[in-house]
Amino acid sequence: MQLLAARAAMSPRTFARRFKALTGTTPHRWLLERRLQLAEELLETTDLSVEAVAVRAGFGGADTLRHHFAARRGVAPAAYRHAFHRT
Repeated sequence: MQLLAARAAMSPRTFARRFKALTGTTPHRWLLERRLQLAEELLETTDLSVEAVAVRAGFGGADTLRHHFAARRGVAPAAYRHAFHRT
């Protein structure tokens, strides 16, 4: 967030406050949601491994993706793929 605040010529605190006022969420939660949406799309449309999906979506590894995916979506990435994969 430091980098984003600097690019916006604001302090990190001001940036976070204005970001939340405009989007209704924190920068961290907004970014997490975008990454989860990308992971969903990749799980639905590709045959990439969960590890590869995690890296492409910016999670760094499958364990982190699994943690956030289950916490926010209520299901593991593999189960999501099984339910929604388009062949």
